[in-house]
Amino acid sequence: MVGTETSDDAGIYRLSDDIALVNTVDYFTPIVDDPYTFGAIAATNSLSDVYSMGGHPKTALNIACWPKDNLELSILGDIVRGGADKATEAGAALLGGHTVDAPELMYGLAVTGVVHPEKFVKNYGARKGDVLILTKNLGIGILTTGLKFNKIKDHVLPQLVESMTRLNASAASIMLKYGVSACTDVTGYGLLGHASEMASGNSVRLRIESKSVPYFEDAPELVAKDTYTQAYIANSEFLSDCVSFDSSVSEEMRHILMEAETSGGLLFSVPAENADATVQELHAADCPEAAIVGEVVAEDGAHIEVH
Repeated sequence: MVGTETSDDAGIYRLSDDIALVNTVDYFTPIVDDPYTFGAIAATNSLSDVYSMGGHPKTALNIACWPKDNLELSILGDIVRGGADKATEAGAALLGGHTVDAPELMYGLAVTGVVHPEKFVKNYGARKGDVLILTKNLGIGILTTGLKFNKIKDHVLPQLVESMTRLNASAASIMLKYGVSACTDVTGYGLLGHASEMASGNSVRLRIESKSVPYFEDAPELVAKDTYTQAYIANSEFLSDCVSFDSSVSEEMRHILMEAETSGGLLFSVPAENADATVQELHAADCPEAAIVGEVVAEDGAHIEVH
């Protein structure tokens, strides 16, 4: 039912009239030093693709690349334990996995979820007049890069870990309640990269209000000090033809909007009349940063305007 055609977050395969499978896989290199925390972050990130499709995770398999000659095996145990705890929190059974000897450490999950064949959510389908809602702060890629070079304050790391290990389960449940028309999770392509998939899927024009976008307060200062990921360079080149910025949008904000995220929040569209109630319920759940960040302004060609 969903394959690779629109670069969606997961594949959907119908088994019966009332059950479809949601399949996804993701893994990456460590972005924090603590093995258990890294495992939890990677698993949260992998599970997010199921939530963005409106599904419920059911099973997971570990995927690990392991430099066995350079690291103690106990470290792998801690990583997998972090992933297992997050899978359990999501209600998914961790069935096993596969590890290969490799020069660089990587970890993640292949996740299978379920969804009703008539109720899954795609990364396109937003309609003119819909409002766009983002559920987590931006700036993870910037701040974790700053972490590598000891550029962030001690109190920032716990904030980052809380965000990256927060499941998007509540956000997914709430968006379904209020009539979501399209959804994607914000990860490596940044907010604007993933929003461009939403715009191109059914040729709609999005308007993003940059002053409404939630982000970690230290991010602009780090950007001003040339702290960024390699993904930002690729994202900015990719988006050059499909995003236009108002002259009032600062260079730091443009950077934040195009920077890669890790285990980010959901970006979704709902009818305007449901927007305030959606945000209020997100705040009351576990998404205090959730905000209305834009709207679908036209159905006349895929483009994003940033004001």
